[in-house]
Amino acid sequence: MTDGLEREIESADDAAAARDEVLEDVRSHAGRAARELALLEGGDYGRETFDTDGGSWTLKYEGGDVQYLRYEPRTGGETYVVSTREPPEPEALATALADYDAFVAAFNAFVASYDDVLADVPTEFPEVASTAEAVAERDRIVARIREVADAMADELHRYGDSYGSYTTTVSGTRWELKWEEGRTSYLRIGGEGGVYLLSQYSPATPEDLRRYADDVGAFVEAFNGHVADLEADLDTVSL
Repeated sequence: MTDGLEREIESADDAAAARDEVLEDVRSHAGRAARELALLEGGDYGRETFDTDGGSWTLKYEGGDVQYLRYEPRTGGETYVVSTREPPEPEALATALADYDAFVAAFNAFVASYDDVLADVPTEFPEVASTAEAVAERDRIVARIREVADAMADELHRYGDSYGSYTTTVSGTRWELKWEEGRTSYLRIGGEGGVYLLSQYSPATPEDLRRYADDVGAFVEAFNGHVADLEADLDTVSL
C-alpha cells in the first residue's frame, strides 16, 4: 500500500526554469513593442489590440514599458503572456506563443500603416498676426489711467490714512479705488468678481478697456466732487 511513497518525484525545476527563460525573452521583446507604441501614440500609457487568424493580442503599456500582453484565442480562455500576475500554464503559454509571430506581424503592419498618414499634411501656414500694436495701445491707456488713479491715491493718502478705498457709482456701476501709501492697489468696477482696470497682476483686457475707458473721466469728476465736499465741510469750521 505504501510502495508509491518510495518512488522518486520528478522535479519541475527544469521545466519552470525553461518557462521563465522563455517568458523573459517575450517580456523583453514585447517591451520593445510597447516603447514603439508609446512613441507612436504619444502618451505615457495606453493599449492597442491586434487581430490575427488565431485570435487577438492586447498590448498595454505604461511609462514606455509593457504592463501586460494578453492573448485571446478564437476558442478557449485568455492567457496573460506578460503581466504582473502568476506566470501562465505551460500549455496555455505554448498555445499563445504559437501565434506570437502573427502578433508581431500584425503589430508591424499597424506601425507601417502610419507611414503615409502625414505625407500630404501641409507645413506652410499663414503668418501669425502681431499683437504688438494692440498691446502698445493697451499699455498706453492703462498707464494714463494709472497716472490719474495714482494722483487720486496720493490726495487720499495726504488727507487720510496710509491705506483705504474710495468708492462711487458711475453710470449705475460701482467703482472702487483702493490705495496704499499714496499708490493705487487696484481700480475695480462692479464689486467682488468685477473687472480690474488696474491691479497688481495682469493688465486689463482690451475689451474691458474699450467698455470702461470712457467712464474714467466721470469717475475722476465724482472724485473731484468728493474732494470739494470735504473742503466745504471744513469751511464751516470756525476757530
